Parts: sequence; structure tokens; C-alpha cells
Amino acid sequence: MELERKLLKLYEKDATLSPTQVATMLGVSEDAVRQAIARLERDKIILGYNAVINWEKWGEDGVSAMIDVKVTPEREVGFDRIAERISRFPEVRCVYLMSGTYDLSVVVHCEDMKDVARFISDKLAPLEQVQSTVTHFVLKRYKQDNFLFEDKEEDRRLVVSP
Repeated sequence: MELERKLLKLYEKDATLSPTQVATMLGVSEDAVRQAIARLERDKIILGYNAVINWEKWGEDGVSAMIDVKVTPEREVGFDRIAERISRFPEVRCVYLMSGTYDLSVVVHCEDMKDVARFISDKLAPLEQVQSTVTHFVLKRYKQDNFLFEDKEEDRRLVVSP
């Protein structure tokens, strides 16, 4: 269990590490690391490996929005069925059950603001359990999954003293 916890912490920071690198860093055999990875994937603890990409630097934009959704929970399943249904839409990146005024927080990514509006009006709002929504557009990403999006440029001004 300790090996798995350390491995998960390493992969959370850098999922490109090879089993050989992880074995060296943790002082264990490569075979032990490969077995731990296989076990974590089989048990659905490691669900996948993603790259965090700064699409703005690449020149591709798009619009991300966080949509707060008030829903009517269903008998026996609560919020699970509606959250699962919303999760299936291709625009949806994340769905969270929240405390507070709204029940679900849905993160979407679309080509433009009109596509976000279409998603809400054509797909999300018509769902029977959805009572209301509030949409927040992401204006700028500063940090995501422990990665900073802006490198602070070195101040090249000359220091002037009186």
C-alpha cells in the first residue's frame, strides 16, 4: 500500500515517468512498480493518463464554462442518474455533486459562447430533473492540475536607486 501511495503521488505530478524511473526514485524493483501500476489500473484507481495542454499558446481557443445546476433528485438513486446522464455529453469535462444552493457543477468546453448556450438550451435545460442553471464563463486559466499557465517573465528593468 505504501508503494502504491508513493507511486500515485509521483504520477499525479508527472504521468510520463517510466516504471524504470519510478523504481529508481522509490528504491524498489521495476517489476514491483509494473505490478503496482497494473493493480491500480485494474482496480480503477488510475483511470487514465492525461496531458495538461495550454491550447491558447498553441493558437486554439475555445470557451470553458462552469454551469451550476439545480436538479430534482430521484427516489432511490438521488443525484447519481442525472449526473451520469449529464456526464455522457461530449462537451462535458467534469461533473461534481456540490453543497450549497446548486446541486451539480458541470464544466464544459465548447468552440464558442454560442455553443455553450446551445448546449444549455438544447441538451441540459430540457432534462426533466433540471430546475435551473447559472453559467460562469472561464476568462483565463492560471493553474490547472498543479500546472501554472503563465511563466513569470524575468524583470529586465535596470534598478535605479536615489
